[in-house]
Amino acid sequence: MIHITTDSTCDLPAWLLKQHHITVIPLGIVKAGKLYRDGVDIHPADIAAHVDAGGDITTTNAVNIADYETLFRAEMQVCDAVIHLNIGMGFSSCHQNARLAAQEVPGVYVVDTGNLSVGHGLLVLTAAEAAESGKSVSEILDLVEQTAAKVEMSFVLDRLDYMKKGGRCSTVTALGANLLKLHPCVEVIDAKMSVTRKFRGSMEKVAVDYLRERLTDRTDIDRRRCILVDSCADDSLAAIARETLQAEGGFEEVLETKAGCTIFCHCGGNTLGIVFLRK
Repeated sequence: MIHITTDSTCDLPAWLLKQHHITVIPLGIVKAGKLYRDGVDIHPADIAAHVDAGGDITTTNAVNIADYETLFRAEMQVCDAVIHLNIGMGFSSCHQNARLAAQEVPGVYVVDTGNLSVGHGLLVLTAAEAAESGKSVSEILDLVEQTAAKVEMSFVLDRLDYMKKGGRCSTVTALGANLLKLHPCVEVIDAKMSVTRKFRGSMEKVAVDYLRERLTDRTDIDRRRCILVDSCADDSLAAIARETLQAEGGFEEVLETKAGCTIFCHCGGNTLGIVFLRK
């Protein structure tokens, strides 16, 4: 039996993780000097309340080597091999730590997904489904590598104050974007985040424009599955996105999920993203 493990950054919904027996190890979230575990004892609403009350931006901590080793040893007690899929090494030191831990535990294979959030999660799901179908370790690793090259992951931001506080954009850039009602679209390209377009207007309008721009008049999209992710406090923006996907997407399966604390720390609320595969 091959077991799939991953980091909390995958942002897959709990029901899907349970259905595919995927074990998740949480990243650390530092709020007001105290360390919490992503999705365990801290959630996005806690971060939002803290920042909205004037608190400093929360930060993330990679999973350490010892915790990875503990996870891998426990998993190897009940399976023949473990394949662990990390958030891209360009975004976190999780991958390096997991590889060092795996050197101490035979039978563990560590994969750099080169992606984040549900871009990472889509590859986790691919690996889990392959393991369930009886594929070997080498077949799963090859499949994940091939699939990773086809992943198209992007998201659009409502606000830049989280990125400004985290040092990822300047005050001038954030102020200018807010005054002009500009919302940057960030895409993961070659395992790095790049701003590929800026949308203008309310997030309700931007959600429609963004999804149409990503999906319309394209023949290179694998329409079997997509995952929609957001960091909203309610369902209002997701409902607009859902309706747009029904009209424009043509996907056989649309999965929906909420972004976890790791993504929320950097993007804040009302971020909307989509991932799918290219042919």
